[in-house]
Amino acid sequence: MSSSINSDDETTPLLYPSHDSNNVEFQKRLKNRWWSIRIMYLTMFLSSVGFSIVMTSIWPYLQQIDVTADTSFLGWVIAAYSLGQMVASPLFGLWSNHRPRREPLAVSISILIGASCLYAYVHVPTSHNKYYMLVARALVGFGSGNVAVVRSYVAGATSLSERTSAMANISAFQALGFILGPAFQACFTMLGEKGVAIESIYLQINMYTAPALMGALLGIINIILIFAIFREHKVDDLGKQITSINDGTQDFNEEEHFEEPVDQVAVVSSNILFFVILFVFAIFETIATPLTMDMYAWTRTQAVFYNGVILAAVGVESVIVFLAVKIISERTGERTLLLGGLVTVFAGFFVLLPWGNQFPKIQWEDIQNKTIHNSTYWNFRMNGSSNNTVEPTGCPATQDWCFYTPVIYLAQYITSDILIGLGYPVCSVMSYTLYSKVIGPKPQGVYMGWLTASGSAARTLGPVFVSQIYTHFGPRWTFGLICAIVALAVSHLIAVYKRLIPFSVRYGRL
Repeated sequence: MSSSINSDDETTPLLYPSHDSNNVEFQKRLKNRWWSIRIMYLTMFLSSVGFSIVMTSIWPYLQQIDVTADTSFLGWVIAAYSLGQMVASPLFGLWSNHRPRREPLAVSISILIGASCLYAYVHVPTSHNKYYMLVARALVGFGSGNVAVVRSYVAGATSLSERTSAMANISAFQALGFILGPAFQACFTMLGEKGVAIESIYLQINMYTAPALMGALLGIINIILIFAIFREHKVDDLGKQITSINDGTQDFNEEEHFEEPVDQVAVVSSNILFFVILFVFAIFETIATPLTMDMYAWTRTQAVFYNGVILAAVGVESVIVFLAVKIISERTGERTLLLGGLVTVFAGFFVLLPWGNQFPKIQWEDIQNKTIHNSTYWNFRMNGSSNNTVEPTGCPATQDWCFYTPVIYLAQYITSDILIGLGYPVCSVMSYTLYSKVIGPKPQGVYMGWLTASGSAARTLGPVFVSQIYTHFGPRWTFGLICAIVALAVSHLIAVYKRLIPFSVRYGRL
C-alpha cells in the first residue's frame, strides 16, 4: 500500500489525500480521520467565539453592573480568561496524551457552558458584581484550555505535507470565531440594555447577556458532535496510519521512543515568539472599546456596535489571509512569512502613535459642582451610572493625558486595524505550524499545552499591561512600547531563524 501523498494536499486540506489504494477499509479510515479533524476545527471556532463574542461589550456591561469598576479592573477581567486558559492548557494536554481525547474535550466544554451561564447572571447579586464577572471569565478561559488538545490532535493526525494547511484551517476557523463573535454582539445591540426579563429564573436577556447564552448553546452542540462523529487517528510524517483509537479500552499512552531529541532552543524560541504575537493582539482587542470611547466620544452602545462591525471586517480579512497563506507558504516557507507578519504588525501599531494638534473631547460636561475634587466622586461620575439619563462621553478628565495627547484620527485607527488584521493571522498560523514541525513525531499534547499556556500568559499580561499604561500614560506610551516589543521579537526571530526547521528534516528522515 502506497503512503505517498498528493502534492496538492497542502492547498486543499479538506479534500482527502490521494493514495494508490482501493482498499475500502483504508478509505473508511481516511474519511473518518478528516471528519474528526473537521470536528476539531469546529471546537477551535467555538473556543474563539467564547472569547470574542463579549469582547466589545465587557467594558460597558462592567460599568452597568458595578459603578466601582474602572479601566484597570477591566484589564483584570479580560486577563482572567487567559489566566484560566494558561492554567488549564498543560493539564488538558497531559490528559490527552494518556486518555481518550473525548474526555478532556467534554469536560472542558462543559465548564465553558456553565461559565457562560454564570456570565449571564453576574448582574443579579446586590454587591461585588465585578468579581462575579471576573470569576465567570476565568472559568470560560479554563474551559477554553482545550485548544491544546485540538492542536495536538491535528498535529498527530496529519502528515508533514498536510500540516501547514491543516494548521491554517484551524486558524481560519479561529478567525471565523473572531468574526462572528463581534458580529453577533453587534446584532444583539438591538435588544438594548434592558432587553427582555424572565423573572421566574431571574434572567435578563439583553445586549450583554444574549451573546454569552448563545455561546453556551453552541457548546452543547459541540459536545454532541464530539460524541457522535469524533474518532482518534494518528499518522506519521509521511501520512501512514499508525493507530486508530475509537474507544476507551485501548492504551492511550502515546509515548514513543526516538533517539533524537527535540531542539529545545527552537521550542523555547517558538514559545517566546507566540507569546509576543498573542500579547500584542490581546492589547489590540482590549484597547479597542476604551480607545474609541475616549478618542471619538462614542457612547457605550455605539462603541459596542461600531467595534463589532470593525472587528468582524478584520476577521473577514484574516480568513482571506489564512487561505492565501496556504498557497504562499509553499513558495516562501513558514519562517519568511512569520518574519513578514511581525513586520506588518509593527507597522500597524506604529500607525496608532498620536500626532497633530487636535485633542479629544473631555468628559466633564455633566459635572455641576466643579469645586468637588474627591476621587471617589469623580470616578463615579466618569464611569456613569445605570440610573443616569444622559451618558457622559469623551476622554475622562481623570486621565491627565487627555489634556495634552493629540487625538488618534479615525483613519489611523482603521488603517491600524487593516495592518494588524493582515499581520496577526500570518504570525499565528506560521508560529504554531513551525512549532508542531519542530516537535515532529514526539507526543505533542504537553508541548501544545505549553504553547497554549504561553499564549494565554500573553493574553493575561497584555490586558493588564495596556489597562495600566493606557490609563496612566495614554496611547503614545502604550503603542510606543508595543512597537519596541515587536521590534525585539523580529530581532529574536532573525537570531534563531536557522533552527526553526522540521524534526524530520533536521535528522534526515525526509
